[in-house]
Amino acid sequence: MSHVAHSEAEDVINELMKLHPKGFDMTLGRMRRLLETLGNPHLKLPPMIHVAGTNGKGSVSAFCRALLEAGGYAVHVHTSPHLVNWHERYRIGRKGEPGQFVEDKVLADALRRVAEANAGQAITVFEILTAASFLLFSEIPADVVVIEVGMGGRLDCTNVVDNPAACVIMPISFDHQAYLGDRVELIAAEKAGIMKKGRPVVIGHQEFDAVHDVFLSHAERLSCPITFYGQEFWAHEEFGRLVYQDEFGLADLPLPRLPGRHQLANAAAAIRTVKAAGFTVTEAMMETAMTSVEWPGRLQRLTEGDLIGLAPEGAEIWLDGGHNPGAGEVIAEAMAGFEERQPRPLYLIIGMLNTKDPLGYFRAFADIAEYVFTVPIRGSEAGLDPVVLANAAYDAGLVAEPASTVAEALKEIKERQLEGTPPPRILVGGSLYLAGNVLADNGTPPK
Repeated sequence: MSHVAHSEAEDVINELMKLHPKGFDMTLGRMRRLLETLGNPHLKLPPMIHVAGTNGKGSVSAFCRALLEAGGYAVHVHTSPHLVNWHERYRIGRKGEPGQFVEDKVLADALRRVAEANAGQAITVFEILTAASFLLFSEIPADVVVIEVGMGGRLDCTNVVDNPAACVIMPISFDHQAYLGDRVELIAAEKAGIMKKGRPVVIGHQEFDAVHDVFLSHAERLSCPITFYGQEFWAHEEFGRLVYQDEFGLADLPLPRLPGRHQLANAAAAIRTVKAAGFTVTEAMMETAMTSVEWPGRLQRLTEGDLIGLAPEGAEIWLDGGHNPGAGEVIAEAMAGFEERQPRPLYLIIGMLNTKDPLGYFRAFADIAEYVFTVPIRGSEAGLDPVVLANAAYDAGLVAEPASTVAEALKEIKERQLEGTPPPRILVGGSLYLAGNVLADNGTPPK
């Protein structure tokens, strides 16, 4: 039931995957060597906004893009991972209009040139993909570049630009502990590695107080101007509006198009970051950005597509790729908010990778979810067995059972629908890879 089109760039990437190892190997040496062979394209970029954090990186990148495009700027954006097509990682800016995913032949050509420059030396495919973004963004004119860290920060292969216009670090939570450490202070220190001497840093909303001193000490050591959410800038909802305030003033704005209370803080971090990067941000730009921002696979409401008819008539179907305990908490809070406004039984359809913390994720839903179906993830060797995942849900206090596919789970929910009861609210989530599976099967890939 997949609608994914074949592409030349994907053929190139598949060949690269045969040649180079999978997984993570945290170092910058290979990346710097490759970029030097390519003529150091990372030193020829427009002003760059560098985005790190455990959660919210993609959302704040989307808000930054929406703000800058509302001001008429051409904005290149590099994010990862993609949901359906590799091209989603590379959004090419256009003056006076929204950027578009890179054209297939353009991406394939860039990847071939990077691979040729690497000349078969040891490297990871993610490093090649990132080098391709630097190459593309240096060759295609734009006003600004937004680049999202892949993992961590200090040794992430995006961390080769010495003079970013601004850095922003979003909420820290537990993820990738094997690489980044098992304490929030250690994880925060890795994220703080994107800070550069004298360059402004914005710190988004943080759940853990312990990370504040980590960020502050790094910033002071590097003489970085630093602003914290909740201190120098903040946002809250008032009478159905977003009120944003910083040291420059106050703005009364529409609520963000992206649902969930956490998006208020994400929007605020983006506004403050774009200002820190040296761009003038008008209230008109902010208003336009709040209503135009898009970020698929993050509390995305599915209202049409091939999977919709499998669910009970009138059901709400939400898709979210959040996959760690911190993400589980904000998603569960959003679901609870929906429940307050319109009560419905909540069903979860969850797939996760075996590197995640399913118990920590499920605990957030213990008091609000009616039932859980656990499913495999197509296209990943690291998918967690649905039986194991169902047991984790049970340990978190939920009633759960495995299903073979999302489609099967939707059909099962439909069969359980009792006459006279409200249609259910269904959350499909636990992994960006699963979100990609769903968007592909549903025939609604990101655009």
